[in-house]
Amino acid sequence: MKIFIVGGSKEVYFLAKAFISRGYDLTIVNENEEFCKKISRAFKVTVVKGDGSKPYMLEDAGIADADMVIALTENDPDNLVICQIAEKIYGIKKTFAVVNDPDNIEIFKQLGVDTVISTTYIISSLIEHRAIVDDIQNLMPIAEDKIALMEVDVAAGHPVTGKEIHEIDFPIDAIVSCIVRDQDVIIAKGNTKIMDKDRLVIMSKPKVQAEVLKCIRGRVD
Repeated sequence: MKIFIVGGSKEVYFLAKAFISRGYDLTIVNENEEFCKKISRAFKVTVVKGDGSKPYMLEDAGIADADMVIALTENDPDNLVICQIAEKIYGIKKTFAVVNDPDNIEIFKQLGVDTVISTTYIISSLIEHRAIVDDIQNLMPIAEDKIALMEVDVAAGHPVTGKEIHEIDFPIDAIVSCIVRDQDVIIAKGNTKIMDKDRLVIMSKPKVQAEVLKCIRGRVD
């Protein structure tokens, strides 16, 4: 697979490392000369210095051969233009755009961008959920906050301790996907018993998170 990344800064290092480890071909277009030099020294990838929002620059960098385009510039309109050029001119179906303004998510989707990610939206959602719902170790919003993945620790006094999952009246919009027990990860089934010191990994709709915690702990706060 050939992947085309336009813009970005520190996150490009992590993406490049991950993509290269999977054997993908990578082209990086960035306006920052010093950044281009650092990327070139760190990885064996194609690095092009230039403004990725300019069609001629994208063409010169070889976007026509890309299977996926990722737009990471700090300017939302530029990211939209990059993805639209990739899709409408070169027929690239996999386009990803990061937006700084969450209000642009739906606009980008309506204009054909395959996947739109708002880091502001994700961070604000995490802070909001952690502030409202206690005892959650990790919480990650999925599908634009329609689904959340969270980890909840189980203690000896909790009502679920010692019960099998099918015996617990979890909300219909929540499932226990797996259980972390000591150093093991157990795929949860109906007859899986929940033990003291387990960590439950739960997927649920945000609206039922408080109800899920009540089932586990017998209380919400």
